[in-house]
Amino acid sequence: MLEMTREEFEELVAEALDRVPPELMRLMDNVAVFVEDEPDPGAAKESGEEFDPDLLGLYEGTPLTDRGEWYAGVLPDRITIYRGPTLRMCETREEVVAETEITVVHEIAHHFGIDDERLHELGYG
Repeated sequence: MLEMTREEFEELVAEALDRVPPELMRLMDNVAVFVEDEPDPGAAKESGEEFDPDLLGLYEGTPLTDRGEWYAGVLPDRITIYRGPTLRMCETREEVVAETEITVVHEIAHHFGIDDERLHELGYG
């Protein structure tokens, strides 16, 4: 497995966020981005999802397209990027950089209401 400290990986996530066009970043609303080492089996169980130890990222919240007048006073949506699975699937630092960028864009797209099928069509699967 490729070695990379948590701080180095967090920096790659920050750099990927910096590459998202400013026009899109301005449209993001009430969302926070986190880095975790591994997906949480307990969280999958709570949400009724099947646990995937190879999960690279996760969006939790209400997409912008589903928000209505009722949407107020809620905790921020959460985008989590997972370090361990990303490092296990990549062989080089360059692959980690590319995969991290794809994962960040993929999870941001969920915030905008874009589903996995469409993301795969666009090359962000």
